[in-house]
Amino acid sequence: MTYCVGLLVKDGLVMLADTRTNAGLDNISTFRKLHVFEQPGEKLMAIATAGNLAFTQAVISCLREGLEIDGKRETLLDQANMFRAAQFIGEAIRTVYRIDGPALEQAGNSLDVSMLFGGQVPGFPPRLFMIYKAGNFIEATSDTPYFQIGEHKYGKPILDRAVRHATDLYDGLKLALISMDSTMRSNLGVGLPLDTVVLRRDQMEWALNRRIDAADSYFHDLSERWSAALRQAHLNIPPPPYEHRRKNN
Repeated sequence: MTYCVGLLVKDGLVMLADTRTNAGLDNISTFRKLHVFEQPGEKLMAIATAGNLAFTQAVISCLREGLEIDGKRETLLDQANMFRAAQFIGEAIRTVYRIDGPALEQAGNSLDVSMLFGGQVPGFPPRLFMIYKAGNFIEATSDTPYFQIGEHKYGKPILDRAVRHATDLYDGLKLALISMDSTMRSNLGVGLPLDTVVLRRDQMEWALNRRIDAADSYFHDLSERWSAALRQAHLNIPPPPYEHRRKNN
């Protein structure tokens, strides 16, 4: 299980992913699921992955090492814009599926895979896509400024209530971290460390590219403050004005 979230707000992009993978209660490992591709000053791209680990790692390797396109080997960073790059990721997913898919399915392995892809190239605004296992995708808009993949249900209510296109960039990061903390509290299959990137619009360098581990004081404080705020909010709401009345016979 995993949880990844991406936010596209007016000032830029936030992406966050956990690192826990498990194949049973006694087989828990840490693997990076947020992968950064960059040409400093020219292209900044990041991909968060969920699903079969061997499959997603093979796709990431194809994007770094290249695919044959019309007799020429191209990588993700060779793509001219974010839309073409999203199409290229879809092509990589379909390529890996053609090679490994039948054997994986015969072995009974799940081929569920999804990815969040965000970034910016000069001359275009930041963009965020959610890419499905068939290689098709949808794009975040001002009406729908965030995407989630993996174990999304525990963190979704927070984002639904608070995230808007006008949300401040670092408030967006805070909300993503609260969403992640809520997911970790409810599902032990999601856990630290966390990887995050923040891209401020048109700056063409990562405003933040950080790993958050158990020793991170801010994340620990955020978790404690959020728990305390929820408890206080519960206490501040008046009790239901319902009283059981026994019917007279």
